[in-house]
Amino acid sequence: MHIPDGLLDPKTFGTAWVLGGAFVAYAVSKTNKELQERQIPFMGVMAAFIFAAQMINLPVAGGTSGHLLGGVMAAVLLGPWAASIIMTTVLALQAFIFLDGGVTVLGANILNMAVIGVFAGYGVYLLFKKAWPNRAGILVGTFVGSWVSVVLAAAACGIEIVASGMGQFNIVLPAMLTWHVLIGLVEAVIATAVVSYLTQVRPDLVQQTAKA
Repeated sequence: MHIPDGLLDPKTFGTAWVLGGAFVAYAVSKTNKELQERQIPFMGVMAAFIFAAQMINLPVAGGTSGHLLGGVMAAVLLGPWAASIIMTTVLALQAFIFLDGGVTVLGANILNMAVIGVFAGYGVYLLFKKAWPNRAGILVGTFVGSWVSVVLAAAACGIEIVASGMGQFNIVLPAMLTWHVLIGLVEAVIATAVVSYLTQVRPDLVQQTAKA
């Protein structure tokens, strides 16, 4: 769901820059306080994994693309603030080096995927973990939260396109959601498989396992 340059008008991508930038700045502050030294290499590995997964793009509508996100998986393993930074780093590298997603609209891509996708999906994950404070709750929460993160990030992308006058609501939003409902299921399966494996072999690497 990378938005390319020219698809959003200045008022829309400007607003997204302000909101996304402020949120990421706060995420950096929170991560500096909460991040443990042993988690830093893990953040690099997670960023590389997500970067590779997001490089597989499918054209969707209006110049946008569909792909996996990985934000909730990172949030479950490292916490939502660190996950937001990981996603922002991945999106910035894709925009500036690989031209995957526009530079002027990078704030919108960050807002959609590194903020809305991460925190909405993580919130759903926490609901399931609270209802079932065990490994099953973690896995079910990871699955549902991952799916929700993809769908809501896609919805936000579609709304921004419509707000910029680049498409009609009844055309853009269904096109975005139809594809991403399916992509979200694929992401949910992959994220749950990764978290399931780590909760078995290296539970110390799974941030929320210890708290659960």
